[in-house]
Amino acid sequence: MPSTSSGRLRTKKLRRTISAALGAFISVAVAIFVGFLYLKRAKKEQVPSEGVLSSVATEERISYYKLLQATDGYDESNLLGTGSFGSVYKGTLDDGRIVAVKVFKIQQEGAFNSFDVECEVLRNLRHRNLTKVISSCSNRDFKALVLEFMPNGSLEKWLYSHNYFLEVMQRLDILIDVACALQYLHYGYSIPVVHCDVKPGNVLLDHDMVAHVTDFGVTKLLGHEDSITYTKTLATLGYLAPEYGLEGLVSTKCDVYSFGITIMEVFTRKSPSDEMFGENLSLKSWVSDSMLMDWFML
Repeated sequence: MPSTSSGRLRTKKLRRTISAALGAFISVAVAIFVGFLYLKRAKKEQVPSEGVLSSVATEERISYYKLLQATDGYDESNLLGTGSFGSVYKGTLDDGRIVAVKVFKIQQEGAFNSFDVECEVLRNLRHRNLTKVISSCSNRDFKALVLEFMPNGSLEKWLYSHNYFLEVMQRLDILIDVACALQYLHYGYSIPVVHCDVKPGNVLLDHDMVAHVTDFGVTKLLGHEDSITYTKTLATLGYLAPEYGLEGLVSTKCDVYSFGITIMEVFTRKSPSDEMFGENLSLKSWVSDSMLMDWFML
């Protein structure tokens, strides 16, 4: 009997070791694959023609009262989420279209600039993995964007809600979508566009689970010859590149760093702000240490 028990124990330990090693291998393989996809610039997507841009930019703005009606007076039951510069509501337009209405907190410092930046970015960029702007509403006392509605909500919801679950291949597909969006922002437009706040909460999923990067409120547009700019606006802690958080330096590399943190979070379901992390341990170091331990255990 003792030998049988010890044999079962060894088998159990072996299974755990193999599972851990396999998980580490998959994580590394995914990171390499997605990184390779992102860095592959041979087939850059073409920039939309000026005709397409002008048709979007001159679209008739929607009135405040139509948005009020569409959202049932911005009823709390239609609230989809709240961010630093505003709240997003679900709404139904007169033609029956379901949309997302982002209402900016104009009393919040930086909200006006956030609205202007988001308008400029969303109206001039066109990619299947970026949220689409349908219309806008702007006056002295009210500013809002009408965006395409994403019925499956955020990637963050799918990672941490007990009612939702993503298969490994679904997570990979979503990360590839995000990588394609970043590739377009950085290299597919006439000037580099830095999102500055890449994280699961800013990745929305449509009806077919295709990912769309959203929330361009702190986005920075780099000059034609500039690779770095400065900002006083900080994004979400835990996803910030060191040079961004410490010195306010912004470049496309900041998005790459945030994307790397997002990859780790998607496959571990551990947020960088999890209570287990602190001064001596981060998500990045935890994943690195865990992978090393798994390989040494083989």
